[in-house]
Amino acid sequence: MTIFIWVLQGILAAIFFMAAVGKLTGSSMHRGVFDHLRLPQWFRVVTGLVELTGAVLLVLGYWYETYIGPGSLILGVTAIGGMLAHIREKDGFKDAFMIVLLGILSFILLYLVR
Repeated sequence: MTIFIWVLQGILAAIFFMAAVGKLTGSSMHRGVFDHLRLPQWFRVVTGLVELTGAVLLVLGYWYETYIGPGSLILGVTAIGGMLAHIREKDGFKDAFMIVLLGILSFILLYLVR
């Protein structure tokens, strides 16, 4: 089970790190998504910082296991916020699939390390 946790931890950390960098650097894709969701651009930066924090905690979790729980909780709650934003805009499942999947994986990781 430990190897599964390490792999899941690494996948989530990598995906959220890449998403955070895109949000913080203001990539056109992320700017467009936040415009589509009718969220202010300053919120994109805040979301990027939160995602970066969660990803860093997951990476630190390789050395200090106690950081995995808070990191996965932060990312799971962030994913819930993303899902709610897509629901508010009445986006289809295709548009919200990735954030739903990442949220589920974050809570699975949280459950496994509790």
